[in-house]
Amino acid sequence: MSFAVVTMKLLEGFGTTCLIFFVTLAASLPLGLIVCFGSMSRFRPLRWLTRAFIWVIRGTPLMLQIIIVFYVPGLAFGMPVQSRMAAVLAAFIINYAAYFSEIYRGGIESIPKGQYEAGQVLGMTDRQIFFRVVLLQVIKRIVPPMGNEIITLVKDTSLARVIAVGELIRAAQDIVKQYALLWPLFYTGVFYLLFSGLLTLALRALEKKLDYYKG
Repeated sequence: MSFAVVTMKLLEGFGTTCLIFFVTLAASLPLGLIVCFGSMSRFRPLRWLTRAFIWVIRGTPLMLQIIIVFYVPGLAFGMPVQSRMAAVLAAFIINYAAYFSEIYRGGIESIPKGQYEAGQVLGMTDRQIFFRVVLLQVIKRIVPPMGNEIITLVKDTSLARVIAVGELIRAAQDIVKQYALLWPLFYTGVFYLLFSGLLTLALRALEKKLDYYKG
């Protein structure tokens, strides 16, 4: 099999990898903020329930979560999941929302209480204080840890192959099995490195753009 043909087949798998990455990121970032608010809620039952959810998700492997989401509905309730991709996306979104929520919480709690008090003195509501005073400072502070999780997400997409979703590594494995070629598996590293490199550059550019605030 020629290099060009292998590249085309891997690009098909890479397209699936990109789909998992971008959908997960688009859904888990806002969901993580909602989970964060739950974990910081003054309503104790909600706070305990949310923190228990975060503990379970962060304490178990993502691969296991994918398997549970895909197989348990069929085994336990007789309602099998029809789409493997839907199961993968659901597991990824839930997993990363839990991780992002803790990053959000750390960023919010790092803001001095005096800034909240100053907002209250000026007659601002809690909502106004959060969106006009706190949020931009939080975004600047959480970009580095968020960046680490985003780069990790690129590599974690390979776990989708556990339920036979045809992402990049799965595409390479199919070539290895069918044509007894090992090098396509190593070739996948080029795709991951290029993708991670572009994301790193984008994140650094974002950090520089947010450098207006020195606190």
